[in-house]
Amino acid sequence: MAQLARLIRRPWQQTPEDWEIRAELEAGLMAQDAAISPKYFYDPLGSKLFEAICELPEYYPTRTEAAIFEQHADDIAAAIGTGVTLVDLGAGNCAKAARLFPTLKPRQYVPIDISAEFLREAVAGLRQQFPDIPMHEVAMDFSAGLELPATVSRDRRLFFYPGSSLGNFDAQQALAFLRRMRHALQIGEAGGVLLGLDLVKDADVLDAAYDDELGVTAAFNLNLLNHVNRLLGTDFNARDWQHVGFYNAPRQRVEMHLEARHDLIVHWDGGHRAFLRGERIHTENSHKFRQQDIHDLLEQAGFGEVRMWCDAQRWFAVCHARVRSNV
Repeated sequence: MAQLARLIRRPWQQTPEDWEIRAELEAGLMAQDAAISPKYFYDPLGSKLFEAICELPEYYPTRTEAAIFEQHADDIAAAIGTGVTLVDLGAGNCAKAARLFPTLKPRQYVPIDISAEFLREAVAGLRQQFPDIPMHEVAMDFSAGLELPATVSRDRRLFFYPGSSLGNFDAQQALAFLRRMRHALQIGEAGGVLLGLDLVKDADVLDAAYDDELGVTAAFNLNLLNHVNRLLGTDFNARDWQHVGFYNAPRQRVEMHLEARHDLIVHWDGGHRAFLRGERIHTENSHKFRQQDIHDLLEQAGFGEVRMWCDAQRWFAVCHARVRSNV
């Protein structure tokens, strides 16, 4: 949504979407266990910081996923076919999808991201590199729905969702999201999904990946507060908070939180919330999968013919599945 990246408006200038965002943020802050959705990480600075995270030595997912795509490019392309309508969810800088262009040869590329300004800049550069591929960027919060514009072809859609972003949802949310993808697809030769999914592994590897030595992930997490200040009019001071990231093995997920360094009160127009020292705001979950989990989830969502490619250490999986015709 474009409104996520702009400064908060005066009350008489606000749109229904602005009020919706404010209501969601306020509800999260006022909940017994305070939380802010990870979709609010991605203002222009947050998007840049995430790009930096992907270059960190501790953050294995991006390079591991990229190596899988490179090693198995021909096999993946053979499974999917060429000429698809490539719908890139959470496209960011579009680099991951662009690497697939030579083998998939998409008939249309549809990058979708919540950060409108960042997406617009990325697609402008991509159009110069690939002038023969029609591109139609869509700035939207796809976590709430997948109603695409009429300009997006319905023919042979392939939803591309890399980076284990599906892990940001809990099991029921992930299933509902995959079912929304299924609903947006027509049954056909290439209608399906191409997912990147992080697998369960040693806790030390996961802890380091989400709490790096340089503190880039901490900056990414703390920048969320500055974004909320603009959207809701809160008076968060990032210096009052510290980043906490760790693997919760029983729940099979990495958690990220912001923890108050001392007792404080956060104010906004029409509300406030007191936080005690050590109290946390939950900002992200990143669930890790077992291969059987992936198969079961896709089957429940209405997909079949699952193909999976992994790295040698089985740290990460790239998965393709087709729409099942008997659903």
